[in-house]
Amino acid sequence: MADFAKKSEVTIETMGKVHNPTGAGVRAVSSGVQRKAASVAAADDELATHVKEGTAKRNITRKKTDPAVGGNYDSKSKKMGGAGKGKWDPMDGADSEHLELDKDDPLYDEEAADNKYNLTTAEDAIPADGKDPTLMDGITDRKVYGPMLTLAEFKLQVAEAVKEYFDASDADEVLRGIIELKCREFHPEVVKKAISLSLDKGPREREIISKLLTHLHPTPLADSDMEAGFELLLDSLDDLCIDCPDAKSMVGSFLARAVVDEVLPPAFLSNRNNSHPGDEVVEKAVGLLSREHCTARLEHVWGPGDGRPVSELKDVMDQLLEEYLLSRELDEAARCVREMGSSHYHHELLKRGVKIAMEKDGKDHKDDAATSALDAMAALFSFLVKNSIVSEYQVAKGISRLHKLIPDIKLDVPAAEAMLSEFEEMAKEGGCLPAST
Repeated sequence: MADFAKKSEVTIETMGKVHNPTGAGVRAVSSGVQRKAASVAAADDELATHVKEGTAKRNITRKKTDPAVGGNYDSKSKKMGGAGKGKWDPMDGADSEHLELDKDDPLYDEEAADNKYNLTTAEDAIPADGKDPTLMDGITDRKVYGPMLTLAEFKLQVAEAVKEYFDASDADEVLRGIIELKCREFHPEVVKKAISLSLDKGPREREIISKLLTHLHPTPLADSDMEAGFELLLDSLDDLCIDCPDAKSMVGSFLARAVVDEVLPPAFLSNRNNSHPGDEVVEKAVGLLSREHCTARLEHVWGPGDGRPVSELKDVMDQLLEEYLLSRELDEAARCVREMGSSHYHHELLKRGVKIAMEKDGKDHKDDAATSALDAMAALFSFLVKNSIVSEYQVAKGISRLHKLIPDIKLDVPAAEAMLSEFEEMAKEGGCLPAST
């Protein structure tokens, strides 16, 4: 039978004090475990690298790990080599010192000496003499050479000004706006943008754009700006024709009108024709200028709807209606009505048309529909309403005005009342008026 070692007897000394009024409790580990831990620590200490005090490695170790120096290593305290000599300190104020420039220095610049620098936003923007700045920038208090805006920004500003001009017709406001933009290098774009925006508008807008160009010449748009602007416009006609098929014809009219208004010199057309032979736009402009009484005709090149007085518009209506009663061509009459661009005044067209038809048929009412001017007039307005050129409201308003004028018309045409009633019936049958009217 194996001889086993007798375990040590458990006594008060081995367990610690049972009663512990001072607060010291029984040991958490036994004495055997403590001896093993001490032996492991001694072995680790033998394997550790001992650094000699005062060496460079000892200093590095202290920087990184010594809590007394500041804990972990901080890169902000790095001296960048040379024990920190020559290191720039942004807080020492060395960069704020003002160095006086010597006037005898070949690199001396009077503007730089006054802390007013020459700024440029475009190539070759500084004039040759260097004495023509665009303006003084009020924010930076510095002279600025060249345009204040980029080309894209300038185009947006001009487009907004032209659209506002279409509504207000204030040419002085457009002139002030262009001057305030301070972009003389981009002034040719004003001509191109203004005309291109008016191409898809009516005769009134094209007429006031022609007047605007006259108002802007020669200040702020000089002769060179006008010529360069029309060059840009002519070069971009292919793109404009995509949105406006009649762009070439209208630009030709703009060219001829500009020559008559003395905005463009006549030599511009000959020079353009030499550089671009066979240009149909230039040929149209030359053709308009070659007509008899071209100056008087080109003053009204945009037709009667160009914002002229009402008296002139009435004369154009009378001529249109007289020509229609002679030719009875509906398509030609409809084209002329559309070109007038006075949709708000079509009731006057009907009133004058019916009145002329009554006078044509004579004092006695004629029943021959083949030759009746009244029947032809009813056919004209039926055609205009069906093609959405004249509205039913304008027809009804024109007939209402005729009823009020019947007493005066009877003095020349006794059968006027009966003829007006017959015209109303024909208008209803032709779809000019609602059946309930």
